[in-house]
This record gives sequence, structure tokens and C-alpha cells, in this order.
Amino acid sequence: MNLSEKYPCPYQFVVVEGNIGAGKTSLANRISNDYRAKLILERFADNPFLPMFYKDQDRYAFQVEMSFLADRYNQLKNDLQSKDMFSSFTIADYYFMKSLIFAGNTLASDEYGLYSQIFHIIYQSLPKPDLYVYLHADTNHILNNIRKRGRKFESDISEEYLLSIQKGYFEFFRQQPDLRIVVVDISKTDFVSNDDDYQELISILFSQPYSLGINRVAIER
Repeated sequence: MNLSEKYPCPYQFVVVEGNIGAGKTSLANRISNDYRAKLILERFADNPFLPMFYKDQDRYAFQVEMSFLADRYNQLKNDLQSKDMFSSFTIADYYFMKSLIFAGNTLASDEYGLYSQIFHIIYQSLPKPDLYVYLHADTNHILNNIRKRGRKFESDISEEYLLSIQKGYFEFFRQQPDLRIVVVDISKTDFVSNDDDYQELISILFSQPYSLGINRVAIER
């Protein structure tokens, strides 16, 4: 019995999120392969302002956030409207709300006020995920993952910045009672390299029902 038969996915649209370096893209890729799901990946590498932003956040914050806002909206709108008859469901390694969370940590108050107005107008027009997965890990785990993948423009990311992003996610979650959110603590696991951890994570996500709001689980090894 393969994984998709053992733990069939009961959802049509699944989002995998997490802090920088949490493993969301790796997980979304593997689920897409195992379940033949349509895959939507964030095109962060195409953002020309990102390397400059990590070096000088104050100067390039507004440019990078507006660029991400436009690109995320266009990608999600186009990909979610385009049906794939050969895919069992759709999985993405980000969702539009990510834009507001990162902007809240980078923009000045006057810029953020305008940005937030634009965000909420656009946010209402996008389909909401049936399951929103947040991969939670302590900052040591995340920083180790960042070092492993060796992206030069991420080398200056600080623990303080990661904690501020984490705080932004949880503040937003508390304001979303109509989303089915599963926060999975992955600090003690390696689902990228360890198949047992990966299968345990899939079991947690797809083999039990979750209520609307925030649901917290942990993988213990």
C-alpha cells in the first residue's frame, strides 16, 4: 500500500507554511510527488529586491513587499483558477497572508497602513485553503537549516528577525477563526531526510479531522 492509499488526503487545497528554513518547500514537493497533487511554489528567487533587502532592510522593505504582494496574488489567482484533471488536490508552499505577516515586520507604520489596506482588498478575492499547515520549529533548528542550504543572501538573517516573523504568524492565526490551521512542532524531527518522520507527519495531517481555528500537534522522536 502506497502512502496516498494509506493516508488519503481529504482536502482539495492544502497550504504548507512556516518560518524561513522550516522545510515548507521540501514538504510540499514531496507531498506533490507522492499524491500526484498540483504544486504551487513561491517564486521568491525571481524577486530582484530580496538580496538587497537582506543587506539593507530599511531602504528596500517597501519595494520587496510590494513586489511579493503583486507576484503572490497573480500566481495564486492564476494557478488556483486553472484546474488540473490529473491532480488529486492542490498543495502550495505559501499563502497570500504571508505578505501581510512579513510586511508587518519590515515596513514603517505609514507604509504598513497603506499596504494593509491593499492586502485586505485583494485577500478577500482569493480562495481559502481547506487545510493550513504551519511547520513550527525553534530558531536553532531553523538557523541550522538555513546554513545547510547555503543561500548567500540569507546568511545575515538573525534570530531576532526569525522570532518576529514567528510572532507575526501566530498573531494572524488568532484572527482567523474560519481557517483550519494545524501547527506542527517539527523541532525534534527531520522529515526531509528521515522517512519515518515524514510518514508520521503525513499521518498527523491527513488521518484525523481538525476543527476550524488553531490545532497544535507535535512529532516526538
